[in-house]
Amino acid sequence: MQIELNKSLANLVPIDQGVKQVSTSNTAAAQKATLAAQDRTTLHSDSVSVQSLTSQALSSPEIRQDKVDAISQSVSSGSYKLDATETADAIIHSNGE
Repeated sequence: MQIELNKSLANLVPIDQGVKQVSTSNTAAAQKATLAAQDRTTLHSDSVSVQSLTSQALSSPEIRQDKVDAISQSVSSGSYKLDATETADAIIHSNGE
Protein backbone atom coordinates (compact mmCIF):
# COMPACT_ATOMS: atom_id res chain seq x y z
CA MET A 1 0.00 0.00 0.00
CA GLN A 2 1.33 3.42 -0.90
CA ILE A 3 0.17 6.54 0.89
CA GLU A 4 0.68 9.92 -0.74
CA LEU A 5 0.65 12.93 1.55
CA ASN A 6 0.92 16.62 0.81
CA LYS A 7 3.98 18.56 1.94
CA SER A 8 2.57 19.75 5.29
CA LEU A 9 1.70 16.24 6.46
CA ALA A 10 4.63 14.46 4.85
CA ASN A 11 7.00 15.45 7.65
CA LEU A 12 4.61 14.25 10.35
CA VAL A 13 3.82 10.74 9.13
CA PRO A 14 6.54 8.22 8.30
CA ILE A 15 5.93 6.51 4.98
CA ASP A 16 7.08 2.98 4.25
CA GLN A 17 8.00 3.09 0.57
CA GLY A 18 9.08 -0.55 0.43
CA VAL A 19 6.97 -3.28 -1.12
CA LYS A 20 6.69 -6.46 0.90
CA GLN A 21 6.92 -9.72 -0.99
CA VAL A 22 4.47 -12.44 0.00
CA SER A 23 5.46 -15.94 -0.90
CA THR A 24 2.74 -18.56 -0.82
CA SER A 25 1.93 -21.76 -2.57
CA ASN A 26 -1.74 -20.80 -2.73
CA THR A 27 -2.49 -19.00 -6.02
CA ALA A 28 -5.58 -17.20 -4.68
CA ALA A 29 -3.60 -15.85 -1.73
CA ALA A 30 -0.85 -14.66 -4.07
CA GLN A 31 -3.39 -12.83 -6.25
CA LYS A 32 -4.97 -11.25 -3.16
CA ALA A 33 -1.54 -10.10 -1.95
CA THR A 34 -0.79 -8.60 -5.37
CA LEU A 35 -4.07 -6.66 -5.33
CA ALA A 36 -3.39 -5.44 -1.79
CA ALA A 37 0.04 -4.17 -2.87
CA GLN A 38 -1.67 -2.08 -5.55
CA ASP A 39 -4.08 -0.32 -3.17
CA ARG A 40 -3.46 3.41 -2.82
CA THR A 41 -4.70 6.08 -0.47
CA THR A 42 -4.23 9.79 -0.97
CA LEU A 43 -4.71 12.26 1.87
CA HIS A 44 -5.11 15.91 1.01
CA SER A 45 -5.37 18.90 3.27
CA ASP A 46 -6.14 22.36 1.98
CA SER A 47 -3.99 24.43 4.32
CA VAL A 48 -5.99 27.62 3.69
CA SER A 49 -9.21 25.91 4.78
CA VAL A 50 -7.55 24.36 7.81
CA GLN A 51 -6.06 27.71 8.84
CA SER A 52 -9.42 29.45 8.37
CA LEU A 53 -11.29 26.89 10.47
CA THR A 54 -8.59 26.96 13.13
CA SER A 55 -8.75 30.75 13.43
CA GLN A 56 -12.57 30.63 13.63
CA ALA A 57 -12.44 28.03 16.40
CA LEU A 58 -9.81 29.96 18.34
CA SER A 59 -11.75 33.23 18.05
CA SER A 60 -14.96 31.68 19.39
CA PRO A 61 -15.53 32.22 23.10
CA GLU A 62 -14.87 29.15 25.21
CA ILE A 63 -17.84 29.98 27.45
CA ARG A 64 -21.07 31.18 25.86
CA GLN A 65 -21.83 33.79 28.49
CA ASP A 66 -25.29 34.59 27.10
CA LYS A 67 -26.37 30.96 27.67
CA VAL A 68 -24.83 30.91 31.15
CA ASP A 69 -26.61 34.15 32.09
CA ALA A 70 -29.99 32.89 30.81
CA ILE A 71 -29.74 29.64 32.78
CA SER A 72 -28.53 31.46 35.91
CA GLN A 73 -31.49 33.81 35.72
CA SER A 74 -33.90 30.86 35.28
CA VAL A 75 -32.40 29.07 38.29
CA SER A 76 -32.56 32.22 40.42
CA SER A 77 -36.20 32.89 39.53
CA GLY A 78 -37.19 29.25 40.10
CA SER A 79 -38.39 28.73 36.55
CA TYR A 80 -35.58 26.32 35.57
CA LYS A 81 -36.98 22.80 35.95
CA LEU A 82 -35.13 19.54 35.45
CA ASP A 83 -36.58 16.09 34.93
CA ALA A 84 -34.52 13.76 37.14
CA THR A 85 -35.37 10.73 34.99
CA GLU A 86 -34.20 12.46 31.79
CA THR A 87 -31.01 13.62 33.48
CA ALA A 88 -30.25 10.12 34.82
CA ASP A 89 -30.94 8.54 31.41
CA ALA A 90 -28.64 11.06 29.71
CA ILE A 91 -25.85 10.28 32.19
CA ILE A 92 -26.30 6.53 31.78
CA HIS A 93 -26.37 6.68 27.98
CA SER A 94 -23.46 9.11 27.63
CA ASN A 95 -20.91 6.24 27.74
CA GLY A 96 -18.29 8.53 29.26
CA GLU A 97 -18.28 10.86 26.26
